[in-house]
Amino acid sequence: MLAMVAVPTTITLNTVRTPAKLQIAANPTPYGYTWSLLLFIVPIVVIAFWLVPQEQVKIPKKAFWWTIGILVPLGCGLDFFFAARFFDFPNGDATLKIGAPALGKPVPIEEYIFYLTGFIAVLLIYVWLDEFWLAAYNVGDYRGESKMIPRLLQFHPSSAIVGALLIVAAVVYKKMFSPTPEGFPGYFALLVFGGLVPAASFFPTARRFINWRAFNLTFFFILLVSLLWEATLAVPYGWWAFQPKQMIGVSIGAWAGLPIEEVFVWVAVTYATVIVFEVVKIWQASERLARDAFLGSKKKSAAHAA
Repeated sequence: MLAMVAVPTTITLNTVRTPAKLQIAANPTPYGYTWSLLLFIVPIVVIAFWLVPQEQVKIPKKAFWWTIGILVPLGCGLDFFFAARFFDFPNGDATLKIGAPALGKPVPIEEYIFYLTGFIAVLLIYVWLDEFWLAAYNVGDYRGESKMIPRLLQFHPSSAIVGALLIVAAVVYKKMFSPTPEGFPGYFALLVFGGLVPAASFFPTARRFINWRAFNLTFFFILLVSLLWEATLAVPYGWWAFQPKQMIGVSIGAWAGLPIEEVFVWVAVTYATVIVFEVVKIWQASERLARDAFLGSKKKSAAHAA
């Protein structure tokens, strides 16, 4: 389904040989970044406070908030530790001009709100689709099947190999073909690591429990929002920008030079969020201690071997 959209899009974007240049005023989007956070906040409010109560959908709250508690600090950590290395924020007038802590230099407070609301929106949309619109494709006896899994932590070598190959390919391209061969594609490497570590650790377990139809629709929602947010507004109007030395060097001219890394973000965020949520949900449904659930208990292992 992803390829059905990605292939013709790539071919079409590649026909743009001379991208148009936007002529903008000194302050083209007052508080634009701040207001744009509604792209996540409105879906959160509508689903959480209207659709879920109206349809009496039962959300696994513990698994939901455990997932948010894991992913939001990781997302915020990206900005805290690496914003000065990866990003720039040239249009300060698009924000509240409230600096939030980060190594090297402060970042707009909108950045941390972005990660908080973004992960909540992605997960809430997936859960809403999984538990209501596409509930017919959910695992029937979720609790029963969860208890049959000997251990959640199961290495998936294919994910690790794909991740390593992607990073190697990015380095080779940057050094040999990129217009900016200086530096290292650190942003892409970090995204691959963050997106594929959950897969390399838990995909064999989570695969059976993921509602793939709900995942696909969630991804397409994030794709739509990201196209509006980044390609149409954020990058052209300077809400945020990227430091070339830390990028691969492949940019999409028709989208104001958007680095190819950002397309990977849209996939990785949805993929990692869903895997982490399902793993936590399986753990909660198994009614076992975290150590026994993730690493397996000796009794379970012996019984399984027998």
